[in-house]
Parts: sequence; structure tokens; C-alpha cells
Amino acid sequence: MQCHPQEKPRLVPLMRAVGIDLGGTKIEAQVFDAQWNVVQIRRLETPQVYAHLVEQIAKLIGWADGLAGDALPVGIGAAGLVHPQTGQALTANLVASGRSLPADIATAIGRPITYVNDCRAFALSEAVLGAGQGYDPVIGLIIGTGLGGGICSQSKLLTGALGLGGEFGHVAAPATLTSAYNLPLVPCGCGRLGCAETYLSGPGMTRLALALTGHNMTPPQVAAGRGKGGAEDKVWAAWCAGMAEFLLGLTLNIDPEAIIIGGGLSAISGLCDDLSAAMQAVQLPGYGIPKLLLAQGGAASGARGAALAALAKPSGSQYG
Repeated sequence: MQCHPQEKPRLVPLMRAVGIDLGGTKIEAQVFDAQWNVVQIRRLETPQVYAHLVEQIAKLIGWADGLAGDALPVGIGAAGLVHPQTGQALTANLVASGRSLPADIATAIGRPITYVNDCRAFALSEAVLGAGQGYDPVIGLIIGTGLGGGICSQSKLLTGALGLGGEFGHVAAPATLTSAYNLPLVPCGCGRLGCAETYLSGPGMTRLALALTGHNMTPPQVAAGRGKGGAEDKVWAAWCAGMAEFLLGLTLNIDPEAIIIGGGLSAISGLCDDLSAAMQAVQLPGYGIPKLLLAQGGAASGARGAALAALAKPSGSQYG
């Protein structure tokens, strides 16, 4: 009789938590192991009917539980806000405004979840496991379609009574930018007039270029045209000056040791160097500025931060 060596059992990594990145076009669940490596990823299209949205999120959580063989802590990161008293969502890219989305998901899966703004999730991810390690406090800032972030200290996300901390883009646009170039105050998607993100986000840079040059320019076009003596130089200089004032405002209020930048505009070459120089130029005489660093987490940052938030609130939370 031929003997066969006994097969060794395949080791299954210990799974720590599931983070869900909930967006307007896709829902992505990432399951993390004890070392914060991504074990598995699954994506589903974001439904445009509310009941189906809740159902699909519950399906992803069930899939993650099946992988782990147990109920994992669940963190969900999504754009928008959840009212701390009513529990109702306010979001532009999901069919959930006015609905109790976190509570409905928790009911569907039979246990509490942690629901956190996606920018806050990014900030926590970078502070704990990304570019912000070793700095305290840390601001995470996403500069993309919008402008928002979060504040972390001692590896914890700072939250307040209203859940609004990190809605940086909805402070007023720097007067030194709007007055220097005689820019009109533009209605913001939040309903206010003249918010910072109307000129400092990605679409804001395009709006700024049109106001200054009469031409539509995307941020990649502005970035590619720098240093050639053309209109792009004027746009870039104005945007950097406005962003420097915005960042100085954050610094004077929060006094971070580091600001970690992510989002679409973080891909612009030399961004941190140019913003650091512009920020130092407007800082109070004799004082330095925070470290400006690029995010390291990449596409995993949002889901990872949501999972971290879930572990920070092991009993579960309707909102975070």
C-alpha cells in the first residue's frame, strides 16, 4: 500500500474587522486580518432604491461574516452626515437622505454597526496606520470633488456634539483669495454661499481658472502647464495662496503636527512642497508650519478607517 503524507490544514488568517466603503456607484467591503492586511474584497453596485441599498449592504456584511465564521465588527464609511439626534442621513450621492440608514442596516443584520463619514474614516486610517503615524495631533484632508477631513489625537478620531468636526470645506472661502481676484461668492452644494470648497476643491480649481483666465481648465491641465509662463501659473499660484490661507486657518484652530493630504488633487506632483512654501509665507512671523504629507493608504484608506472606527467602538454605534 502506498502511503501519502498527511496534508497540512490550510491556515486561515484571523480576521479582525470588515470595513465598507459606501459610495454613489459602488459598495466595497474589505475584510482585514490582525495585521491590517486586506484578506478579501467584494464589490456590488450601489442600488438606487433605498430598500435595495440596505439589502445589498446587509448581503456584504453576511458575506464577510461567512468568511470569518463569526460576526465581525462592522464599520461603514460614507459621504455625508448622520444627525446625532434623529439618526437620519444627509447625503447627496445615496438614496438615503432623510432615512435612518445606520439604524436600518443594524436592524437588517441584527447587531450594531459603526457608521462614519468617509473623510473622517480616511483621517483615522492615515493617523493610525498611514502617513500620520508618529505625529499628534493629525488632520486628514481629502482634496477632491469636495474638501473635507477629520481630526485625530492619540490614534483616536475626535468627534463632537454635532458630528460636524471635519466639514472643513464649508467654512468661508479665504477673503485674501476672493478679494484679491474679485471672485464672486458661489452657492455651495451644502446650501451656504461662498464656502471654501467652491474654489479649493477639484471643481473649485476649474471654477477659479475660469474666473481668472476665461478658460476652463481641469486640475491635471493646470498642473501640467505650470512653469511655462502661461495662464496655468496664475491659476496655480492663486489656488496655492488660497489653500495656504485655508490650511493656516486649520493650524491656528487645531495646531496639528501633521496634515495628511489625500483625494484626487494629491496626485499633483510637488503639491506638498508648493503648499508648504505658500503656507510658510502667510504664517505668523517666526513660527513654523505643520508637516504636509501625502496619504499612504491608497484605495484601502476609507474602508480601513471605517474598520478601525468599528474596533474603537466595540459595542457598535449608530453614527461616528
